[in-house]
Amino acid sequence: MSQTTPATVAKSTSATSNGSSNGSSAGTGLVTAQGGTTIADTVVSKIAGIAAREIHGVHNLGGGASRAVGALRERIPGATTNHSQGISVEVGEKQAAVDITLIAEYGVAIADLAAGVRRNVITAVERMTGLDVTEVNIEVSDVFIPSEDGDDDEPAKAPRVQ
Repeated sequence: MSQTTPATVAKSTSATSNGSSNGSSAGTGLVTAQGGTTIADTVVSKIAGIAAREIHGVHNLGGGASRAVGALRERIPGATTNHSQGISVEVGEKQAAVDITLIAEYGVAIADLAAGVRRNVITAVERMTGLDVTEVNIEVSDVFIPSEDGDDDEPAKAPRVQ
């Protein structure tokens, strides 16, 4: 996880928003005179995961172990895609911090990719939740080269020896 301090993001619990604040978060709409809204960590991580995958140049999210588990999970009939794979979040009453582990496609400028992912995640999370995103940390754990994975579009070559 990142170096986020408790002063930056207060870790949420299941019953933190009880509407007892002095109205300082009225701009977000999460705490009003009629009651409060608590947003679970999983909601923010799914939003961030979907937003990160939308950016051209992101091959996959997560490190080696989480991708292996994800590949097994996708083979189970009726299983759904884990949109939170490779995403770690801390959600407070008004703020959220996001950590993303991704695999970049070969040939993509990693600095530009990280800036695009960061911008898209911040926009999506703030728009959909009303939370202020304090930081988005991105770890590029690998570079995808199509010939390594066997997923390229070239037809299979005939064996040299029969």
